[in-house]
Amino acid sequence: MTPSIHARLLVAATLVLTAFLGLTGLALDRAFQASAQTAVRDRLQGYVYVLLAAADIGPDGVLELPATLPDARFSTPASGLYAEVTANRGSMRWRSRSAIGLAAPLPTRLPPGQWRFLRIRSAAGEPLFALGFGVSWEGRHGARDYTFAVAEDLAGFRAQVARFRRSLWGWLAAAAAVLLAAQGAILHWGLAPLRRVTRDLAAIEAGRRERLEGRYPRELRGLTENLNSLIAGERRQRTRYRDALADLAHSLKTPLAVLRGALSGPGTSAEEQRASALEAAARMNQIIDYQLQRAAASGRSTLMAPVDVARAARRVAGGLAKVYHDKGVSWDVYVDDGVCFYGDEGDLMELLGNLTDNAFKWCRQRVRIRAQALPPATGRRAGLRLRIEDDGPGIAAEARARVLQRGERADSAVGGQGIGLAVVADIVRAYDGRLELGASALGGAAVEVTLPAA
Repeated sequence: MTPSIHARLLVAATLVLTAFLGLTGLALDRAFQASAQTAVRDRLQGYVYVLLAAADIGPDGVLELPATLPDARFSTPASGLYAEVTANRGSMRWRSRSAIGLAAPLPTRLPPGQWRFLRIRSAAGEPLFALGFGVSWEGRHGARDYTFAVAEDLAGFRAQVARFRRSLWGWLAAAAAVLLAAQGAILHWGLAPLRRVTRDLAAIEAGRRERLEGRYPRELRGLTENLNSLIAGERRQRTRYRDALADLAHSLKTPLAVLRGALSGPGTSAEEQRASALEAAARMNQIIDYQLQRAAASGRSTLMAPVDVARAARRVAGGLAKVYHDKGVSWDVYVDDGVCFYGDEGDLMELLGNLTDNAFKWCRQRVRIRAQALPPATGRRAGLRLRIEDDGPGIAAEARARVLQRGERADSAVGGQGIGLAVVADIVRAYDGRLELGASALGGAAVEVTLPAA
């Protein structure tokens, strides 16, 4: 089962948050240990100063320290706090009562003024922090060098670090739980528009709604508009097919009746029956062609790839120039740079094919095709204006509405079925456009198709 976007984001956020808080905890733990170790060093340094304050030169010129020091732990065996003073030269060695029996490598023979802080281990395996300090003491018999050393076990240090760790990881765990809950709430709120789109699509599928409505976030607006366009286009297509089938059935009734009457009517010769049958068959063929072309108009869809109008216009005009080679038609295509048609390529070819074929058929010698883009509204695609002109006899003003109807021709003497402009009108209507017939500056007819911005 494929996990949902919500689950994926929540898992990813959990992993990132866990890694971040884990690394943060480790960094804080190391920083606290370093700080606690520095505090131990400072405390041991204070003990060294206590020893220095208590020390004095005896009558024999040898350094002496009192049996009892201010801190009681120095006088308590195995208290965890130890002190030792040794001469750098000679056998003088003083140890606190707490250090009796302690076998540990405390710092010795340090030059005067030098500090040494280190972590050592006693012979019994007890870990200790030790600090040594070298001193030069001026006595009756001249200066002598000594090393003052103190050591402390890690019990207090470890207890302090353990308390900090319990507090740290407890707070980090609580923070992680709060942040994960907040992240889950944010994801639930942030993905709510997607869930609303899903519910709206389910409502459309169930027939409770016609389209996606409501205020969607800017990031989803393009998706919802394209889905609405797709839904509307599919419905228009379904309606066109249904209407085309109904129109086809209705339109075939008359020629079928004529055909039946011609074949069964009394007193008609075989030649008359054949002529009537051929005429009815031709009429039925014309009706079928028209209805099929009308149903094939795809209509607008913002999901369509753009079609290069200049390339399509030159291809159509070039093909028709070969068909009407005997007329020697001079044709021109003027298309602005980057002009595209946003729809089905077959619809554009049908438009150009029908209109350009009429222009080549009726012209004397010249045909001109123009195309330009219409400025789009914000966030939309550009519209398209096509204008096809010829230098033929033109279309009378009173005949312009009539030639847009199926089966009507401006001149019955010229071959054709009279459905080309009607198909064009249906395609233009499918794109919510406008079709206008007028007079051309070349002297003939001008047909202008305007398709609004998508």
